[in-house]
Amino acid sequence: MSAAIAALASYGGSDSEPDSEPETEGGSQRSAAVLASRDAVLHLRPPPAAPPALPVDAAPEVAVKEDVETGVHLDPAIKEVQYNPTYETMFAPEFGPENPFRTQQMAAPRNMLSGYAEPAHINDFMFEQQRRTFATYGYALDPSVDNPEAATKYIGSVEEAEKNQGLTVFETGQKKIEKRKKFKENDASNIDGFLGPWAKYVDEKEVAKPSEEEQKELDEITAKRQKRGKLEDDKPGEEKTILHGHSKAVRDICFNNAGTQFLSAAYDRYLKLWDTETGQCISRFTNRKVPYCVKFNPDEDKQNLFVAGMSDKKIVQWDIRSGEIVQEYDRHLGAVNTIVFVDENRRFVSTSDDKSLRVWEWDIPVDFKYIAEPSMHSMPAVTLSPNGKWLACQSMDNQILIFGAQNRFRLNKKKIFKGHMVAGYACQVDFSPDMSYVISGDADGKLNIWDWKTTKLYSRLKAHDKVCIGAVWHPHETSKVITCGWDGLIKLWD
Repeated sequence: MSAAIAALASYGGSDSEPDSEPETEGGSQRSAAVLASRDAVLHLRPPPAAPPALPVDAAPEVAVKEDVETGVHLDPAIKEVQYNPTYETMFAPEFGPENPFRTQQMAAPRNMLSGYAEPAHINDFMFEQQRRTFATYGYALDPSVDNPEAATKYIGSVEEAEKNQGLTVFETGQKKIEKRKKFKENDASNIDGFLGPWAKYVDEKEVAKPSEEEQKELDEITAKRQKRGKLEDDKPGEEKTILHGHSKAVRDICFNNAGTQFLSAAYDRYLKLWDTETGQCISRFTNRKVPYCVKFNPDEDKQNLFVAGMSDKKIVQWDIRSGEIVQEYDRHLGAVNTIVFVDENRRFVSTSDDKSLRVWEWDIPVDFKYIAEPSMHSMPAVTLSPNGKWLACQSMDNQILIFGAQNRFRLNKKKIFKGHMVAGYACQVDFSPDMSYVISGDADGKLNIWDWKTTKLYSRLKAHDKVCIGAVWHPHETSKVITCGWDGLIKLWD
């Protein structure tokens, strides 16, 4: 039965007859029979399979450019690249969110706080030539012009540059000096008065050796001046107390305001706190570096804090009560030599071997004033004036420079004291209590006294056989000065 039905189904589904056969009455009856047979076996066929439903992925995996690239993204803050990146990697935009409130200047690329600085190599002679020309005449070549054809563009006093035709300090001619005149007597017949080429200059002075009587008088006057009124029974000062605690030489000492305690800094890398009355060592501090100077904070409410200039370019602040470091001032490029408090102890000034002077706010580790000129030298000794307005700095080019100590800390070019030899020695500088004189030792063991108003060398005394390293004016007895030298002596002068 099933075979007959299958045969009928195959017969009804046969397409052997041509489609172009005309429809007749018999043909229509036959097609109707075929449709009926199809409907009869329709329930025997399997239902058509539905197409499979595809899953929807809301976040498909996509191969981004960063996954395909093998290079490394550059940090925009670095200044040196150790490999050769591609152009796209080198100049790719920065990733991450941007501040929408930044100005155009702030959004521009920069590698320092004030903008973008590129390294430039300048000949030392050319740099010094332009610097001195600008300091002398007020003009110099524009350093921002790279085009050689436009290298005649000047900055500063352009009128003065045109007047001098752009000459520098090394190209201008010497000033014409009037030639010294001589007495003229070239008449050879005048036997007694003939001078010829041996004539003296008009402004020449004769220096004659004093006679024997005059020499005796001068020696007597000199002896009276050198007499110090020392009695025969006077004895040198005796040592009252010797404190032992450092294994190497002591570099600096500082007392607190009350004088009950003092700090000592030594080359054994320790800072020690001592009791003045008993001589006991209360505590010690170190960061494993050599301290070069130490200072208590002069404020009465901050007597437990002190700062020390170290050999590792840092200024370290300690708390005596806890014995721990509470602040570090790390901006110098060389060993710190001096620390001086100014402006009612709200600020302090430090000098270093990097030939700079920096001013700091207390407890803020960023210097707000930085003074460094190409002509400056190291200043290893600094003293504050009694009125608190000036800083006297012993410069290693045999000068004492005066800086303002109140607002701008500018160099006072009218107050420069010269005439002594201190190159290589940190000779102490001091003021008289009434601000009339400035004193300093020198490498020859002499005590130099200058007049404050005129900056002229007032007097010079032979104080020590070796270097006179320290000189202090007595704060109460204003006619007395104390000096110390490398000959191991401390002397009191009246």
